[in-house]
Amino acid sequence: MSLHDDGHTVAGWTGTAIGTLGSAALGLAVCGWTPGFALGITISVLALLVTWALHLAGWGKPPGPRPRDQWSPRVRDRSARGGHVDCLGCRLAGRRRAPSPLPAVPGPAVGPEGTGTAATATVPAGDSFS
Repeated sequence: MSLHDDGHTVAGWTGTAIGTLGSAALGLAVCGWTPGFALGITISVLALLVTWALHLAGWGKPPGPRPRDQWSPRVRDRSARGGHVDCLGCRLAGRRRAPSPLPAVPGPAVGPEGTGTAATATVPAGDSFS
């Protein structure tokens, strides 16, 4: 298995296999096989829908890396039911999870003598930044 979490999921592999068949049919259409265009488009749309359904059922993965113990294709994603943060597929299905709040912004810097004023830099005379 790879050392990277690059989508080794049931949804990913199934969608890739079906999409490959759709691409092959479209390729045959370019070579002159008349039903290949309609068949290729249909199979490609089917690949999209099957991959999306498997992702929503928990056989995909959320955006970003997962913990190493969840890299096996046999492990279902338990967070899929509530939706993934920043996931287009989950948003299209109406599953919206709010992103975690941003960390607090630190306050202004305190001057050197603790006077409460922010420290400022001075530019020597004659120097310019342009």
